[in-house]
Amino acid sequence: MRSLLEQPAMHNYMPDIFGKKVLEIGCGCGKNCRYFAENGAVKVLGTHMSGRMLKIAKRKSVGLPIEYRLLAPEKAAGLDEKFDVIYSSLVFHYVEHFDKFIAGLSSLLHKDGILLFSQKHPITTASLDRQPGWNYDERGKEISYTFSNYHQSGRRGSNWFIDDEVIYHRTVGEIVTALGQHGFYVEAADETRPSSTMIKQYPQLEKEMLKPAFLVIRARKI
Repeated sequence: MRSLLEQPAMHNYMPDIFGKKVLEIGCGCGKNCRYFAENGAVKVLGTHMSGRMLKIAKRKSVGLPIEYRLLAPEKAAGLDEKFDVIYSSLVFHYVEHFDKFIAGLSSLLHKDGILLFSQKHPITTASLDRQPGWNYDERGKEISYTFSNYHQSGRRGSNWFIDDEVIYHRTVGEIVTALGQHGFYVEAADETRPSSTMIKQYPQLEKEMLKPAFLVIRARKI
């Protein structure tokens, strides 16, 4: 799902990174950091919470203008540096104190700098008392998606990547408001969906027309 919907959307909204300083929050094994460096970024800083992944990233990035640091997302937002681009893929739903986090990211960006991030769509993080899920017709085809507690922001349990991980739900409105209050202009908000061509190639994606899996936002520091 990520490779078919989220990553293509992120690539579509990618700003020009030639000659730019780029921060990636949640860099994993450094794939995107290497892409930035190989496409003209003058400096790339990748942060992640896993030392094991950063070890792999460093090994694969020898000779490139990339630095890696072991930092939680909230700590990365407190760096004492300036960047032209901040990129983060599927990390923001792990952040507890979102308003403070966005304020920190704003302080890291030069004027006209770009924040590009994705997260699980709030529809999929909303439910408190039961797991959200698909509803099926008599043939086993997905016909709708059930969720609840959308306007009750806060801590949630999830079994997305690992069992019993902790994520934080907030509404689309709360996300956009926080960006606006901390000096960002939202240039694009993409609630991912597959194209008709993709559905023909990957029929299992047809159900994703019923609800968005991811939210991708590109915002400019003004």
